[in-house]
Amino acid sequence: MPYAIEYDAIGDPEVLEYREVERETPGTGQVLVEVRAVGVNPIDWKIRSGRRASGPITGPRRIGSDAAGVVIAVGDGVDDWAVGDEVIVSGAKGAYATEVLAPAAKLARKPAALGWETAAALPIPVATAHQVLTSLGVKEGDTFLLHGGSGAVGQAAIQLARRLGATIIATANESNHARVRELGAIPISYGPGLADRVRAVAPNGVDVALDGAGTDEAIAVSKQLVADPDRIGTIVLGGRAAELGIHAWSGGNPIPLTPEEQQLRIDAVPLAAELAANGEFDVEIAARYPLAEAADAHRQSEAGGLRGKIILIP
Repeated sequence: MPYAIEYDAIGDPEVLEYREVERETPGTGQVLVEVRAVGVNPIDWKIRSGRRASGPITGPRRIGSDAAGVVIAVGDGVDDWAVGDEVIVSGAKGAYATEVLAPAAKLARKPAALGWETAAALPIPVATAHQVLTSLGVKEGDTFLLHGGSGAVGQAAIQLARRLGATIIATANESNHARVRELGAIPISYGPGLADRVRAVAPNGVDVALDGAGTDEAIAVSKQLVADPDRIGTIVLGGRAAELGIHAWSGGNPIPLTPEEQQLRIDAVPLAAELAANGEFDVEIAARYPLAEAADAHRQSEAGGLRGKIILIP
């Protein structure tokens, strides 16, 4: 029988339980995937803890959206996937499991050269980074200020912006400066005097900024240095987008993604997967936990200061 992480009430990591569950049958447009690795994302514990609003819990709730594995069954109307295909799963409901139902339209083929853990780490970080960079119009010759360069989304954004030809300035803790520099950005420390430090390395100004840190400092410095507010965005403070007068994607934004933005996110996963398989995109794995220890993975993610991705192994 399959197993999954479930919880029955909003709360601390202790509410997560490893349970035997019934095997599901894929419906129209769905596939059933035997999971080999699961990507842990901050949105997972924000929903579990109640920091991000969700609907009422009326029964056991599963968790997680990103995974990689092997197709073991397909539903009606699925022509692009077959049993035995190795896939990357995005947008699933309940990816913290040994088997997960996934929408066939959101699957990406896993290149043979790409490892399971790296594949599972890709979806939300690369989808967010690709969509946001495109929506902000990051292009060759731009100077791009990125707040929070060492996290999973930040690392993806640095690498994708570099491929676009931008000069990237990324804030990070000093202990992570070497990693940020390795990926192709100019690292600077956050904290008092940030605007002056940015000016020192960008004497010709900053064209575009992305807040991945969620701090008042990140927003204030971005608005101070970027002339056009249409080229400032946040992926953390979505609930304050209207108040701040900037763009927001995710982060509690009540305005849903447009169909075009959703498609950008879908397109990003196979793009990054091919780059990673060819050694042109690097994914840092911060920690690995057995699936049954998902609560410990959440504790580490919630503690903050993490560099890279946490992976669960069924």
